[in-house]
Amino acid sequence: MATKIVVDAGHNGLTDPGAVYEGRLESDDTLRLAMAVGNILARNGYDVVYTRTGDLAQSVTQKAQLANDADADLFVSLHRNMATYPGQYDGVQTLVYDLGGEKLAMAEAVNKNLEALGFRNINVEARPDLAVLRRTEMPSILVEVGFIDSDKDNQLFDSRFDEIAQAIADDVMDALDDTQVGTVQSVPGVRIAQANGLPYLRSEQTPPQDETDQTPQMMTGLPSQEEPTQAAPTETILPSPNEAGPPSPENAPQRPLYRVQVGAFYRLSNAVALEQELKRMGYNTWIVTV
Repeated sequence: MATKIVVDAGHNGLTDPGAVYEGRLESDDTLRLAMAVGNILARNGYDVVYTRTGDLAQSVTQKAQLANDADADLFVSLHRNMATYPGQYDGVQTLVYDLGGEKLAMAEAVNKNLEALGFRNINVEARPDLAVLRRTEMPSILVEVGFIDSDKDNQLFDSRFDEIAQAIADDVMDALDDTQVGTVQSVPGVRIAQANGLPYLRSEQTPPQDETDQTPQMMTGLPSQEEPTQAAPTETILPSPNEAGPPSPENAPQRPLYRVQVGAFYRLSNAVALEQELKRMGYNTWIVTV
């Protein structure tokens, strides 16, 4: 059985709230759920590492590196999904790097037991493009706990919150028990460590709510309705909220600059969705107007 589990609250709540629906922030929902799941795991003797315990600027690659530096045995990232328009989809979906190994069994168990609580079971999907699944060196799963723009899923998330946290923690522990990897070590108290220059909390207790740390966002693997692309001639750079942006022309290095454009849209929301997807893959991005 594994000894150390990284529990990741999706998004960071500071520069990246994740999906937003009628004032409800994905970063708030995931933080609350991550703390609840981690607390259950810690009470059962697991060494729990939280990627964040509050709002803190942190990239997805830093998040993965944190888990690697902590020499974790398992990485569990918690998110809420969002569709193209409210009410389009509902249900739980779990993402993995590939469809094999203990991570697949764990992902299937999470979906099945959340389905028993009332969620629709969408599927387990391989997403090797996501940085937190691709860059982590341990088995990793990313759970989309319902759609934040689905009233049905939000009602389930709120009314059965404790059961959801318990189901996820139970599935993680059951899957790890089945693999019989390592031995559980109980580490009393709270220790603060450093990963990549950023603080993170390792604890068997519920961390204080004023601790800071952060994370970026996920999107559904379900089909989206995008606008047709168009060519992009002259571009005006608009830095995204959590990027400094490219160098200004007067300060730009005197050497050739090559651009790679992956899409152009009539709707800003579609551009933002693609930008967020690329950021989850670990790329620096900017939105431009043409």
